[in-house]
Amino acid sequence: QAGEEPPKVGEQAPDFELKNLKGDPVSFSKFHEKSAVVLVVLRGYPGYQCPACQQQVGQFVSQAKAIRAAGAKVLFVYPGPSADLRKRALEFTEDTQLPAGFEMVTDPDYTFTDRYHLRWDAAGETAYPATFVVDQSGKIHFVEISRTHGGRVSPAKVLPALKTLR
Repeated sequence: QAGEEPPKVGEQAPDFELKNLKGDPVSFSKFHEKSAVVLVVLRGYPGYQCPACQQQVGQFVSQAKAIRAAGAKVLFVYPGPSADLRKRALEFTEDTQLPAGFEMVTDPDYTFTDRYHLRWDAAGETAYPATFVVDQSGKIHFVEISRTHGGRVSPAKVLPALKTLR
């Protein structure tokens, strides 16, 4: 829909429910009710595994202790066409052990991506890479959306935003 934009700082993050890699439903409102959440929207599967996504996930995993110490969890969203999406997401994470408090969910056919107005609707694209910091009440405190493949938020940029929530 024309004129609609992604959620902004100060707004309530729209709730959603997607399935994790085990196939279990994950409700965003339940995920953030006990701690802040860093919501990281990956490019998912645009026809290949995105190296910038893999690097970003690795950076967050390497900072898991600091993120937990800041009172937060991380939720990665992996969008793409529904056909084989879970299989692609499992391939994406096969060399990465997600630590406690980290979860990856799939977004088949862009339900979440469309709701958050992050759909990169061009050939070979899926979603604009985006990062949100959301508090326990669902209020957004940090947003960064990239219009390029390589524009990614690092944990070093998110940690100060998390510290303001304590």
